[in-house]
Amino acid sequence: MRRKPVERLMAEGGQGAGGALRRSLSMWQLTMISIGATLGTGIFVVLGEATPLAGPAVAISFVLAGLTALFSALSYAELAGSIPVSGSSYSYAYATMGELVAWVCGWCLVLEYGISVAAVAVGWGQYLDELLDGTLGVTIPDAVSAPLGEGGFVNLPALVVILLAMVFLMGGAKESARINATMVVIKIVTLLLFCGIGFFGIQAGNYAPLAPLGVTGVSAAAATLFFSYIGFDAASTAGEEAKNPKRDLPRAIMLSLLIVTVLYCVVALVAVGAMPWQDFGDTDAALARIMADVTGTDLWSVVLAAGAVVAIASVVFAVLYGQTRILFAMSRDGLVPRVFARVDARTGTPRANTLIVSAFCGILAATIPLGELADATSIGTLFAFALVNVAVIVLRRTRPTMNRTFRVALFPLTPLLGFGFCVWMMASLPAATWAVFGGWMAVGLAVYFLYGVRHSRLAADDAEAAADG
Repeated sequence: MRRKPVERLMAEGGQGAGGALRRSLSMWQLTMISIGATLGTGIFVVLGEATPLAGPAVAISFVLAGLTALFSALSYAELAGSIPVSGSSYSYAYATMGELVAWVCGWCLVLEYGISVAAVAVGWGQYLDELLDGTLGVTIPDAVSAPLGEGGFVNLPALVVILLAMVFLMGGAKESARINATMVVIKIVTLLLFCGIGFFGIQAGNYAPLAPLGVTGVSAAAATLFFSYIGFDAASTAGEEAKNPKRDLPRAIMLSLLIVTVLYCVVALVAVGAMPWQDFGDTDAALARIMADVTGTDLWSVVLAAGAVVAIASVVFAVLYGQTRILFAMSRDGLVPRVFARVDARTGTPRANTLIVSAFCGILAATIPLGELADATSIGTLFAFALVNVAVIVLRRTRPTMNRTFRVALFPLTPLLGFGFCVWMMASLPAATWAVFGGWMAVGLAVYFLYGVRHSRLAADDAEAAADG
């Protein structure tokens, strides 16, 4: 239960093995990182899986998922402004609830970021296939575009996009942020284009009945769609590379969530209005199909597919960035091997970390179907978010006079609601997902007690201090 003092977390900020991370990111770039990590597969791919669960009320499911994210986002904003370090909720838990809870939170973040990269990469392959079909009239053979169990042997496109993101990330944080910002602008324009064209295909009858599968269906869809909001906290992983983290991190988190939620709800309303909800389960690229049906030509669907390819690639890019920075912080604390904290002197990036994480995510993306990945990611994220809401309450009680650039309103009601929404969403996920999560936690605890406890820098320092005393 030993806790790492906030002052020590701040003092170690940016320092790695052999070098330091570079502070080069502005508030705009931080916002783009969060939008880049969030806006993508959820609306381009997972929408097609959630709509058959909720019917036309899928827009309400987006609102419920967004509300859950909002309460947690407020807690993230306060903690990011108070403790602006790379570890995100892992570091917040370390400072408030102790090393064991921090490890559990960090292990959940590995599930959230690492596996969501794989899940997003799978969705990228689907739209790449749509783009190739519309432009060249060819499709990628199932044998190399689908994992085992879905008619193929390996998902090669998913592996390729992760490797491309890895190459860009090794170039440096500032350069990576510029590439990410360009991709984010492209995908926002693409979604606005869809809304403009799809609006002319809306038929009022497609909205009735609003919730054919009842409240249970809306809730189940919301739990699945929560995957669409994963990533808004990505800015908090850049705390040690931001120019003015105390001011800019809270702003970036809240602004990115607002932009993403509005886009999701508008796109969902247009989509279910332009195509009967029963048809969403029959296609992997619902938005592209709607564009083709409304315009009577494949041209606009090809444009949308191109935008989706860029959009989903940016999610892979931004989320992979977040995963490497979380492992960087855990490695600096000694809880995972030292190699993850090794910083390249020339680029100021954890290159070995990036290479290892990319290889792990690439293997998952190439071999596991999207559905299982999305649900596993959601439960890990919800658990981590629940801990963040608790961390805000603990830090307010233990450090009431601490300087905070952002404060959660209606404290402690807001973080309590955030915690409650996370638990409710977790309860809506299927039993199989809980089984996977339980297995993941069991492995994580085994790793901690076999490796983390023995190599913890905080434990070693405490033991040395006690010996000297």
